[in-house]
Amino acid sequence: MSDKPEKLITDDGLRLDGRHADEIRPMKIEIGVLSRADGSCYLEWGRNKILVGVFGPREAHPRRLQRADTAVIRYKYNMASFSVEDRARPGPSRRSIEISKVSREAFEPVIMAELFPKTAIDIFVEVLQADAGTRTAAINASSIALADAGVPMKGLVTSCAFGKVDGQIVLDLNKEEDNYGEADFPVAMTQDGDITLLQMDGHLTSDEIKKGLELVKKGCKEILEIQQAVLRKKFETPVEETEEEATGIESEVVEAELSLEYATEAAAVDDIIEEIEGPEEELSEETAEACAVNEEAPECEKLEEIIKEAEAEVVEGETIEEVIEAEIENETEEEAFEDEAEFEANLEASYEEVSEPEKLAESELEETVSEEAELVPEIEEFNEEEAQPEAEAQLEEPVGVEEQSQPEEEAKLEELEESQLEEEVQLEEEVEIEKISPKETFESESEIESEAESRKEAPAEQAVEVEEEAEEEKCKGPWKVVKDPSESGSRGENDE
Repeated sequence: MSDKPEKLITDDGLRLDGRHADEIRPMKIEIGVLSRADGSCYLEWGRNKILVGVFGPREAHPRRLQRADTAVIRYKYNMASFSVEDRARPGPSRRSIEISKVSREAFEPVIMAELFPKTAIDIFVEVLQADAGTRTAAINASSIALADAGVPMKGLVTSCAFGKVDGQIVLDLNKEEDNYGEADFPVAMTQDGDITLLQMDGHLTSDEIKKGLELVKKGCKEILEIQQAVLRKKFETPVEETEEEATGIESEVVEAELSLEYATEAAAVDDIIEEIEGPEEELSEETAEACAVNEEAPECEKLEEIIKEAEAEVVEGETIEEVIEAEIENETEEEAFEDEAEFEANLEASYEEVSEPEKLAESELEETVSEEAELVPEIEEFNEEEAQPEAEAQLEEPVGVEEQSQPEEEAKLEELEESQLEEEVQLEEEVEIEKISPKETFESESEIESEAESRKEAPAEQAVEVEEEAEEEKCKGPWKVVKDPSESGSRGENDE
């Protein structure tokens, strides 16, 4: 062992390693260092080097250790024989057993063991190099390893110690301060501030303990920030970057597929471009510049002619370019004027072609409608003339015959009126259809004329047929209908 230093805290208020009383040692953490463990952590805190591996939840062996309602937490703390200056005896010792017990109890309030009954969660801690505060360093590393293994917890556990050195309360003791100090007070707490581990070695007053606990809270807060940053770095993936990378890869794949699909077409287009660009090299420099605007050969020839005419007809005070521009503008205006004149002429011709057949169709439709309208009153007059002798005959008939024939005649009249209404509706619909499509009627003029003639003949034939049907139906009744009552025989005689 090294000799005891004269002063652990200098006159400037600094400690032997240059820290102030409320500062912790620098900490380095790595996650996932063991491939075969469910969760692992390597921690360096000052000169302490701790390696932790977590296994489980897994089936507990021997089975007599299983619990039906919760998981069993097993914590094993071990110091390597080469971890200290004097070789440590390998295997468990009273100190290692005691540290294992208090460390397990520090995690029991946080781990949600009730979710995994009849299982075991094993935490193995190996101290590779010791420099005071190994139990607090092991608790900090175990908390990160449990989170790496995915064990459900209510929060992370942080641990730090304070002590008394040269009559002053300091945070996070190093080896010299731990060996030659007056007191050591390790504490572990959750991220909510609940204390899960509290030990003391030495003599401290209540005021010193209160002051030391304030320093411990500050130190545990700093350690918690380091733990969260390390876990966040591993488990948080930047969504935006991954999306951008995915979109970039997809775009590259799409471009590659398109290039493969259209490779033959692209080669054909390149050949066409080479054929077009070939004759342009033979032209003069002036024509090449002119063809840069438009690659068509006839326009290039026109430009050459315009240039030659402009050179021959250069006016004083005017440049060749102005003359060329004026001629080009004149040509474009003339072409536009000619196009407008042709367009107007075509419009007029098309309007005349469309208007003439429409007029003819409208006039023919009006004639057909007027003829059909004239036919309707003729039919009504014809029906009235027929109805007069029938009515006279009915007056001469007996009362029983009149009562039976009246409903039949009324039904017949109603049928005639309904047929006439249907014919009128059909005619109106045909007229409307012919108005909507004048072009079709114009194309089928001969058909319209034939239909009109047939319609003229149809009403007369229908009237004759209706009269014959009326006479036949009258004869079918139970009584004979005759004009002369003397020919009827006896009144009430049945028609045999």
